[in-house]
Amino acid sequence: MITGFLTEFPMPQSRNGFCAICLAFLLPFVWALRVSAQPSPVATSSPTPTPAVFSPQTLSELKQLQKAALESDYAYRQVAHLANNIGPRLSGSAQAAKAVEYVAGELKGLGCEVQLEKVMVPHWVRGEETAALVQFTGQAPNTTQKIVLCALGGSVATPKNGIEAEVVVVKNFDELKSKPREKVTGKIVLFNYPFDKQMAAENRSFQAYGKAVVYRSDGPSAAARQGAVACLIRSVGGADYRLPHTGMTDYAKDAPKIPAGAVTAEDADLIVDLLRQGPVKMKLVLTPETLPDAESSNVIADIKGSKHPEQVVIVSGHLDSWDLGTGAIDDGAGVAVSMETANLIQKLRLKPKRTIRVIAWMNEENGEAGSKQYAKDHEKEIPNHFAAMETDGGAGHPTGVNIKANPEVKKIFAPVANILQESGAGILDLVEHCGADIEPLEKAGVPAFSPIQDSRFYFNYHHTAADTLDKIVPKELAENSAVVAVVAYALANTERPLPR
Repeated sequence: MITGFLTEFPMPQSRNGFCAICLAFLLPFVWALRVSAQPSPVATSSPTPTPAVFSPQTLSELKQLQKAALESDYAYRQVAHLANNIGPRLSGSAQAAKAVEYVAGELKGLGCEVQLEKVMVPHWVRGEETAALVQFTGQAPNTTQKIVLCALGGSVATPKNGIEAEVVVVKNFDELKSKPREKVTGKIVLFNYPFDKQMAAENRSFQAYGKAVVYRSDGPSAAARQGAVACLIRSVGGADYRLPHTGMTDYAKDAPKIPAGAVTAEDADLIVDLLRQGPVKMKLVLTPETLPDAESSNVIADIKGSKHPEQVVIVSGHLDSWDLGTGAIDDGAGVAVSMETANLIQKLRLKPKRTIRVIAWMNEENGEAGSKQYAKDHEKEIPNHFAAMETDGGAGHPTGVNIKANPEVKKIFAPVANILQESGAGILDLVEHCGADIEPLEKAGVPAFSPIQDSRFYFNYHHTAADTLDKIVPKELAENSAVVAVVAYALANTERPLPR
């Protein structure tokens, strides 16, 4: 240190050595000054390092799961059986019962602890559904124009011989309310609210769906309050192939129940065009029937946790489907990728610290009885539900994970996102809702997750006769399996609880 000081402040040279003597005299003082200028050491204890959320072993096992999922065809074989061998699985149907039996057997075969938890479900049966334009401008003698439509779930029937009445078209609820009651009474109301295809093309199809689907749920009661004898809606979806789109309607208690259906987009346009030219009369026949509630089940399959077996991570999809198609993308795919999670964990002989619970929900489509019953049956255990995941958005390529939880969870999941990015699924997005069946758990504060999927074309097929196995790309289904398995196992193996 002295050498450095002298280099910075060199002493003048002297012939008589005086400066050398001075230097010798001053050196002790220089040394003391230099030492006193150094910062005093502060007595500190070493900070306790924050433990990692995911251990190196867990991260390694997540990579194993991802690789195995991307190479497996198990999920595709499961959805193929559900869609092709069993077929449409509307609640209360023989096919729904067969699907419960099949999925339970498969999960038992994997070595899971399986239970069937009883659920009473609505049993609505679709009957005849026909419509024709019987009076319109330019009509050739003794002819009609066929209208392609389907009844909405839960709809009441028309009289046996049908309803014959003029059609009134409105764009939205405000336009309906603005019409004098006498202009609506005794008429068939058609809500012509289009599904926003541009939003869907931008991968915002669920937002587009949300804007249009309110006319399916609330339209019939709104029309009934104005005196309408039936209500039709423009189908909620992006298909251009004259496909009607079914789904549940929600009759309000303060309005009469009137027959309700969905016409294709093309037929909605046809009716609008003819109405510009003059009155249009339609004959409508719908003969659905609501039978007594039927007994069914949620399928519950556990892989018990090795360290915290009482803490539960749910992985799920819904087993029921609408009856027009075969329920491949909605939601055979969600059940299949959930089953794949159990398959891969057992196959790789991994040991989750928390219990991983695969659930195939019953009755998501027309009542959500399965999830409501689960919340009731497991009410006391909900505080021990560590997290819940649902896949119910089809089978398109996944780009990441939706999270409904404390924002800190997104930061915590960064190492998992890095692994998922290897298959292009590394986005983490904080959202307000992750799934209909896990909504009771969301409301109870349980962190919720779902895959972010390419949904640009999902509503071309959703709730239509085109929801069939060929719409699933096996590679993309495997990518969804990888996301679900990795996230589920990561949740089961975190080193500390997630913030709530």
